[in-house]
Amino acid sequence: MPMPNTEHQPVMLAETLQHLAIVANGIYLDCTFGRGGHSQAILKQLGPTGRLLAFDRDNDAIRSEYADALKKDSRFTLAQCWFSSMADEIKNAGLIGQVDGILLDLGVSSPQLDTPERGFSFMRNGALDMRMDCSTGLSAQDWLATIDEKSLAQVLFDFGEERFARKIAAAIIERRSHAPITTTLELAKLVEDAVPVKEAHKHPATRTFQAIRIAINQELEELAAALQQSIQVLKPQGRLVVIAFHSLEDRIVKRFIRAESGHKFDLGKLPIKEIDRDKGTLKKVGKAIKASPGEVALNARSRSAVMRVAERV
Repeated sequence: MPMPNTEHQPVMLAETLQHLAIVANGIYLDCTFGRGGHSQAILKQLGPTGRLLAFDRDNDAIRSEYADALKKDSRFTLAQCWFSSMADEIKNAGLIGQVDGILLDLGVSSPQLDTPERGFSFMRNGALDMRMDCSTGLSAQDWLATIDEKSLAQVLFDFGEERFARKIAAAIIERRSHAPITTTLELAKLVEDAVPVKEAHKHPATRTFQAIRIAINQELEELAAALQQSIQVLKPQGRLVVIAFHSLEDRIVKRFIRAESGHKFDLGKLPIKEIDRDKGTLKKVGKAIKASPGEVALNARSRSAVMRVAERV
């Protein structure tokens, strides 16, 4: 079952396989297929009766040569699916409460960044789209054409953690009053001109592109839905492995695992017996994991990756 030739490297592949704790006859779910690197590695560790279900909201991933290569394996199925539909998909497959492991490799994928016409990269000129599912929702161009200045500034601040959010929002609104913003390089230059202080080794448009992408794809809402649904999908002792690439995602994952581990409140010195505490539905497995220096040297994308692992109780 050879995959097409590619230089793509799945982030923290060894750590993913280790913490999914794969058993040969297990049932696993890769919620972010991308180029199929994680899926291919999981399949190699499964026996004849094991199963791998993979999802991706991007139809390009579903129809890719990487997907076609793995679809030849009878143990593998792939479907177009948003995170918020995960439980329904698993229920339809008759596998609720039977899944041994779930992988969420978050953020924008390498194929999306590498395809200029998808509009994700400020380094390549293309239409200002940014939708992970191009069949639905507003493109970034249409979204920027309709949002008001105050709301735009709030999005840039909340989802991009951009300290110059108001300046950038004002510049975008002023520009669109004369002509629509239609390309990635056009937006990137606009942001670059609006930002008064440049960060070393970071393009001024990085945070703006991140914020707009997160907003139009509802990424944080979809992540929260997937985390909550993982509880009903996993079997007891089933593993949840999440790889996040920025602090907003990682904060949601960290807080979710903590809350579902029975630590919804800081009890401090309150005299509450252990038996009275909420035992939770998950158990945190180890500490947050970062990519090794060796991997970072080979794959720059892994530099910001943070893996968190939990187990269904």
